[in-house]
Amino acid sequence: MAAGKADRDDLVTDRARVKERLTLDGGLTVTDVRPARHRHVRAGPRRQAPYRAGWVSGRMTRRAGGRPATAPPPGPDRDPEVPVTWHDDQARRDELYRDPYPLYDRARRAEGLTYVPEFGAWLVARDRDVREVLLRAEDFSSANSLLQDVPLSEAALGVLSRGFGPRPTVVSSDGPSHRRHRAPLNRGLSGARVAGLLPYARTCAEELVDGFAADGAAELVEAYARRLPGMVVGRLIGLDPGDVPAAVHGGYRAEELLFRPLSPEGQVAAAEDVVALQHLLDGYVRDRRSVPRDDMCSAMVAALAPGDAELTLEQRQELVTSLQNLLIAGFLTTSALISTMLLRLLGDRRQWRMLRADPSLIPAAVEEAARHDTAIQAFRRITTRPVTLAGTKLPAGAAVLVAYGSANRDEERYERAGDFDIARPANRQHLAFGYGAHGCPGSQLAREQLRSTLELFIRRMPGLRLDRDRPPPRMRPTLIHRSPQTLYVTW
Repeated sequence: MAAGKADRDDLVTDRARVKERLTLDGGLTVTDVRPARHRHVRAGPRRQAPYRAGWVSGRMTRRAGGRPATAPPPGPDRDPEVPVTWHDDQARRDELYRDPYPLYDRARRAEGLTYVPEFGAWLVARDRDVREVLLRAEDFSSANSLLQDVPLSEAALGVLSRGFGPRPTVVSSDGPSHRRHRAPLNRGLSGARVAGLLPYARTCAEELVDGFAADGAAELVEAYARRLPGMVVGRLIGLDPGDVPAAVHGGYRAEELLFRPLSPEGQVAAAEDVVALQHLLDGYVRDRRSVPRDDMCSAMVAALAPGDAELTLEQRQELVTSLQNLLIAGFLTTSALISTMLLRLLGDRRQWRMLRADPSLIPAAVEEAARHDTAIQAFRRITTRPVTLAGTKLPAGAAVLVAYGSANRDEERYERAGDFDIARPANRQHLAFGYGAHGCPGSQLAREQLRSTLELFIRRMPGLRLDRDRPPPRMRPTLIHRSPQTLYVTW
């Protein structure tokens, strides 16, 4: 009875926590995502920014001495005393999300760092600066690596409180905590483990193509790209194949809930799907405690909750959020990479023909696709103490947006950086899969799915091309799985 009461008390406490923190991966701080007034670099909660649409390119940099070098003019289009609506704020972010590259180009050329009010953060755009941040984990914490873009209703928060409270994961932790979460992932995604998964991945890919090959046309995002990675990561975790569609659906709904504007009713419906996913994963966690298997779920239970006693609510919460993070990271980014890789190749028939004529170019094509249009465009970091980066002085608590997508087009590192060119020598030193302590442990599994996809499509559908009778593909308004919303093709 005492234990049951403690569990109920924990759940009540978690409802309060949900109002402060929400998770896509288990440890994301929820605050008002609009930035503080950017005339001064300061720490603390971010508030609604008093600016209007129309100066997306506005920036402020700080020289080494810490004085503002460039500030956005007040002007007739910017009344600093009139706050914009949340919808205007979202519209400007969406504009940047769909095509962030012009902003990146300006930021790389600017002196110091560029402050972007739409992101409420200082943009780290140059390759050398991005690498420096990623290697200075003690100065740039991952605690705020992802932040929601939209405020949640009380009704949606109430639904989420029926799930599992947020906990730090490998994405949002630092130091010993990060190493603790990382260890089972490194073991479960070793070269041998990935090699063991490949026959299953190839079989799944063949079966998916079997489902539409005779049709002569398909929409590849839904028919293939959003399905294969979920099947593969589901197998890795140890999910029953029948549970994979619901798990993938719940993962996409988590992303939608935090980053896309929904009606109050839509938020509640999405929150219900997220909670359903969490309870599904909790069932696997408790089952693997009783009967361990040779899968990632069992490995994570053993690593994060050692022993054989019944799991406590706290342990279940940590395991569910960690598995949710692994699941979403496993299919969201790989799905985006598949879609974008095919878009870039089919958008340039010359390069598709090159690849078809010489399949030995496939590894280089995979690396170039990952570099040129990175799925995870950026993650956040927060300074733990006063620091200077690229001549910009930042106090403790300052938010920076570490733009992998910008670094991968840095002209100082790559010749013709903005061009997509599969004849470019394969370069695995790009930042599409991160760098340093937080480098993606699943990068090899993602690469193998990309290579298998190209091998399969060249063999089964050599005449693949974009369907010109359909509207041109449009990119999703997101920085965490950049990809086309649809990809209509014919062959």
